[in-house]
Amino acid sequence: MGFKTGIVGLPNVGKSTLFNALTRTAAAQAANFPFCTIEPNVGEVAVPDARLAKLARIAKSQSVIPARMTFVDIAGLVKGASKGEGLGNQFLANIRETDAIAHVLRCFEDGDVTHVEGRVDPVEDAATIETELMLADLESIEKRLQNIVRKVRGGDKEALLQERLLKVAQAALEAGHPARTVDISDEERKAWDMLQLLTSKPVLYVCNVAEDEAAKGNAHSDRVTKMADEQGAASVVISARIEEEISQLDPEEAQMFLDEMGLEEAGLDRLIRAGYQLLDLQTFFTAGPKEARAWTIAKGTLAPAAAGVIHGDFEKGFIRAETIAYDDYLAYGGEAGAKDAGKMRAEGKGYVVKDGDVLHFLHSG
Repeated sequence: MGFKTGIVGLPNVGKSTLFNALTRTAAAQAANFPFCTIEPNVGEVAVPDARLAKLARIAKSQSVIPARMTFVDIAGLVKGASKGEGLGNQFLANIRETDAIAHVLRCFEDGDVTHVEGRVDPVEDAATIETELMLADLESIEKRLQNIVRKVRGGDKEALLQERLLKVAQAALEAGHPARTVDISDEERKAWDMLQLLTSKPVLYVCNVAEDEAAKGNAHSDRVTKMADEQGAASVVISARIEEEISQLDPEEAQMFLDEMGLEEAGLDRLIRAGYQLLDLQTFFTAGPKEARAWTIAKGTLAPAAAGVIHGDFEKGFIRAETIAYDDYLAYGGEAGAKDAGKMRAEGKGYVVKDGDVLHFLHSG
């Protein structure tokens, strides 16, 4: 199950520097877990999770395989992208294929790095990109409404639902609000997602600050945090230059560097976790002598669907899930101890998997 977060930003905001750090990190991790494919514009990185190493120690696992997040470097954006200016059409097509948007904003002062608008104003920069995405959505909605006129007149149920959702989105956009602000019911969610509106995607604002401001941010990043809170979006403060330096060091050197800078952890770790949370994801584990592994699922996933993440046949032939809560697995020294203490539960098809569950699936076939 792949989850893609697109990294976007205006020119000279540090987007490429940040992405280079991500891809170097991904390259360094490539030997540690399988299926890590790295293309020029894609970086697949491990999701930091201290729980996995603890499980592996208890289970005496030979290998440790973390959950993964994919970041996609989206072509640079300029004002007018919705009309095809610059690489506008490519930008919009690439963003449509992602699950969320990480919007890099310039929150640093540097006279040697020019800004396309000749000023440093991250909130205004965010508005520039948001406006382009909203204009593109409005154009897309108008075309789609025209294309379904005949089906709507014929009373086609699917077309009628699509028309209603498109008009709700259109009204929000015309009022100056992105599509993600529209309240959609669970029953309508699938049809809504199929519209693939650019502004319906969750947003993470990445405040790129100077190296000496990485620990606490600055006035610019404070404004972005306030804006994100008002929008119900997420934000993270990071120094792309620091991340690029860290990505070239071995783990021990990187930790020393972080200590010197007064940072508890790499900004990329916070960025990856924030992207994970933004997509409403959670982790379950499998642990044994061969491997300890973290698996990614959406919150609210039922046990059979979680089994299907491991292999499609597990979902089809699902019988039950032997479940141990993470804390119980640690407290009782692993599967055998937890089972003896009565902490292993047999859960059926209706079980909603919890974050941190250590699972073993029984299935037919």
